[in-house]
Amino acid sequence: MEPLLWIVLGVVLVIAEIFTTTLFLIMFGAGAFAAAGAAALGAPIGIQVLVFAAVSALTLVAVRPTIQRHRLSAAQSGDQPFGVEAIEGSTALVLEQVDSDAGMVKIDGELWSARAYDGTQVLAPGERVRVIEVRGATAMVWRDEFAAPDELPGPAAGS
Repeated sequence: MEPLLWIVLGVVLVIAEIFTTTLFLIMFGAGAFAAAGAAALGAPIGIQVLVFAAVSALTLVAVRPTIQRHRLSAAQSGDQPFGVEAIEGSTALVLEQVDSDAGMVKIDGELWSARAYDGTQVLAPGERVRVIEVRGATAMVWRDEFAAPDELPGPAAGS
């Protein structure tokens, strides 16, 4: 009967973690599952509690920091950004008029669908823009009046 109680406790903790997303309760869930294993092997209740405490503490100290580190963005962790994170903040060239509904820009030689981050802006072809964020496969852009001309991608950079 004791293994079933530990399993129920583990499941409750894992479900609670879904709602908190702190990666805290799930570590205690792992401890509860380990204690269920100890109970299934016939360990007395004192050993079960010790296994629960030890596994919970070890996962909190060893596993949680590693998971937290991988959850951080490259900017937060100091790593070199890649993928969408590398595009955000870069300069782009408007190829087709960009407004709140549609548009096309060139980012590092690649064509991207785009929309104006500020719904009131209408960006004409040839304008420089800054990629504020990427939503799905659409770059949300903002008029970039302060970018240096050498940052401009493509033929408008003076070639």
